[in-house]
Amino acid sequence: MNTPGWGVAGPGRIAGRFAEAMTMVPGGRIVAVASRSIERADAYADRFGVARRYDDFGHLAADADVDIVYVATPHNRHESDTLRFLAAGKHVLVEKPIALNAAQARRMVDAARANGVFLMEAVWSRFLPAYSLLYELLGQDRIGEVRMVEADFGFRRPVEPSNRLFNAELGGGALLDLGIYPVQLCTSVLGVPERSSGFGSIGETGVDELVVGVLDHGAGRMGLIKAALRLPMPCTARISGTEGSIELPARMHCPEALTLNTPEGSETLDGRWNGDGLRFEIEHVQDCLAEGRTESAVMPLAESVDIAATLDAIRSDLGVAYPGE
Repeated sequence: MNTPGWGVAGPGRIAGRFAEAMTMVPGGRIVAVASRSIERADAYADRFGVARRYDDFGHLAADADVDIVYVATPHNRHESDTLRFLAAGKHVLVEKPIALNAAQARRMVDAARANGVFLMEAVWSRFLPAYSLLYELLGQDRIGEVRMVEADFGFRRPVEPSNRLFNAELGGGALLDLGIYPVQLCTSVLGVPERSSGFGSIGETGVDELVVGVLDHGAGRMGLIKAALRLPMPCTARISGTEGSIELPARMHCPEALTLNTPEGSETLDGRWNGDGLRFEIEHVQDCLAEGRTESAVMPLAESVDIAATLDAIRSDLGVAYPGE
């Protein structure tokens, strides 16, 4: 495949960052954008120089110049929007979380495989320089056998019932929006947990505002994750092994450095980058398409389903269910 033509579904804030990142991707080009509001589609297209704009996702799915769609709609629409584009033979990069729950995620994965097209959950952290350094250090056994991952991500903001973070109809809450980053760190380092438990508090809008999750990865390996919408947190992470530890500073989902602690001392490794870090996942996706891959080895589909299942288990303990699940 030549350099793919991208379509954008849902021109919100993150899609704006996506377009800015695209300017740093060799050959990167957005050829069309769609929104349920033509005014929003026009504003995005005008701002980022996108040639075509639609007020119907069906038109985006039918656009012959669109090879892959970046789905940046609210969480509750991820499944339906992704299935539409997959059925049209489009590759899809869908924002995290891949779906509201594991059942939806499985249907999306099945559809991608049935149609022979690429699908990936946009967990941009996986492709950042600091995370590449992290996996390199772990691969070298620099901290011995990893036994514990601790990570948190939270901030305090006023309750805004109309904001997607506090809106149950849109799949709001701390866990799916913020907690997924600590959870994916646990799964990338320790693998799929054998069981997961959750504790937390539910706010006045019916979504989780504070969550603590305990992940049992078996063989004496544990994960401890925290997420919050109404409580400021350090937003750091620590991976502890039998011979040392690795620390990810704030913000743990997009750190610009990491610190390696061993009996020989501490060393801080530089992981800075230029521009918007979303560009690394875009480059990865384009590389996958150029190689004819329908799945990423860095963010594999089975792991996305497993992460969704872990979030399901934690959310079940909290007693949070979304309308229409």
